Amino acid sequence: MAIISVSGITKVYNHSAVPVYALSGVSLDIARGEFTAIVGPSGSGKTTLLNVIGGLDVPTEGTVVIDGVDISRMKTDELIDFRLHHVGFVFQAYNLIPVLTASENVEFIMLLQGIPKADREARTRELLQAVGLADRAHNRPSELSGGQQQRVAVARALASHPSFVLADEPTANLDSQSAMALLDLMEHLNHDLAMTFLFSTHDPRVIQHAHRIVTLEDGRIKADIANTPLR
Repeated sequence: MAIISVSGITKVYNHSAVPVYALSGVSLDIARGEFTAIVGPSGSGKTTLLNVIGGLDVPTEGTVVIDGVDISRMKTDELIDFRLHHVGFVFQAYNLIPVLTASENVEFIMLLQGIPKADREARTRELLQAVGLADRAHNRPSELSGGQQQRVAVARALASHPSFVLADEPTANLDSQSAMALLDLMEHLNHDLAMTFLFSTHDPRVIQHAHRIVTLEDGRIKADIANTPLR
């Protein structure tokens, strides 16, 4: 059974003026444990598709089923709660809270979930160790490199034990060495934890590491192929 199943997704903007179709009838299933890249030119609908899957946006038409739950017609407060417990996000711009330390950034989502302090702290230590930043737990984002900040963002994405992680251009602001280290980390988490990763990307380094490549063009799926990842 697919962990993510989108069917006939259409997203239209500017209803009152000239309609802009960001997505047009997209259907896609993602199985648990996949490491999949959604690729395509700018304006192809990659980020819109990730936002719809993650409940950050709602489709104009079609359904989005996550872990057997149809989220496509949820109310705003229901979507917020669903995202909190089911979806991990990694953004291009890291989106860390600047006044919090690395450990506090990772812990924050668990605080929102109401997880007890001792459990939050133990989970945070475990995740920072997993991403190689146990020794930077008390540093704020401004004291970390771009690659280190994105590693904190990955740890934060995993903190809530999500069903899957959505990564929107996660390597775009990283140098080659940091990007490859991040990809190696995410592949390790995918292999060892069976964590599902779904990327939107222009980056050939991400595409080379993906196990499946879905190509969007003008809001439609043009290709969907298995890929032998670069090792």
